[in-house]
Amino acid sequence: MRKPEMQKALDVFRSLPPIEPREMIGIWTGRGIPSGHPFDGVLENLGWFGKRFKPDMRADALLFRFDERRLIPIDPARIPLRLALRFHKVGRIRVAKNLFSYLQRGFRARGPVASLKTMSFQGVVSAAMVYDDQPIVDHFRRMDERRVMGAMTIQADDRIYFFELERIDEP
Repeated sequence: MRKPEMQKALDVFRSLPPIEPREMIGIWTGRGIPSGHPFDGVLENLGWFGKRFKPDMRADALLFRFDERRLIPIDPARIPLRLALRFHKVGRIRVAKNLFSYLQRGFRARGPVASLKTMSFQGVVSAAMVYDDQPIVDHFRRMDERRVMGAMTIQADDRIYFFELERIDEP
């Protein structure tokens, strides 16, 4: 049984039209949409900036702010996903933010870590980002010309993390 706030977010997501992978090319800033998922507030606390989608359909899945002017792509394969889900509350405290800022260089991606594809989710074919080395797929739907809603799914976990992306550049 899903929490009511997660079901509400899923209903909104289902109501949105699909988007083509090519329309995702560019840099997007992100923010979580609270829905009762363990990761609610965690990414923002750690300095999450958003995502970058490249013309070759490869992606920097997690961009974090390093300082005022630099973005660092993080490799999700270096993050123990099950541990992060289990101890998610730690990710919301100041100590985690400070520690993560020191660890960012060690988590840095050596290149794109995901691929943009077209996939079916909840009965609708739309753009999706498939992580290379984690059992994660981010599904996307169009909110308007500059914003998309994302639904992050993790294999073998029925909870969905919802987020919004806003384009900050044109391809």
